[in-house]
Amino acid sequence: MTPEELMRQAADLAVDNVARGGGPFGAVIVKGGEIIARGVNRVTAQLDPTAHAEVNAIREACQRLGTFDLSGCEIYTSCEPCPMCLGAIYWARLERVYYACTQADAAAIDFDDQFIYQELDRPKHARRLPMTELGREDALRAFRAWSEKVDKTPY
Repeated sequence: MTPEELMRQAADLAVDNVARGGGPFGAVIVKGGEIIARGVNRVTAQLDPTAHAEVNAIREACQRLGTFDLSGCEIYTSCEPCPMCLGAIYWARLERVYYACTQADAAAIDFDDQFIYQELDRPKHARRLPMTELGREDALRAFRAWSEKVDKTPY
């Protein structure tokens, strides 16, 4: 399939999802020219704010491939990824992102993530969401245990 055909698949998923009561977002993950996973926005259906199309596609791809590392894969998404999805894409090690609609297009239909980008640029003490460091010494025990573990699976 061509990149244009793959993007059409993502867009079709988004349109179909709207018809079924979901959000207007779809994504496909491709490896070696073959679609290995599909995802749509299921936030309201699953009562899960992390159930974005890209995250759902990443979850499916990892299960299908039996790995948390999607190196060698690309994602085609009907809209430019939000900050959460972009983070997930980086963590999954996808090699390329193709997107159709832009952040501005999403904002025009009330899916505006600009405030998150702005918040990330602010120092912690200046963010709208209060952030308080608490219990660091106690929690560092897990980090020490991880550092000392010889049979860990790095990621």
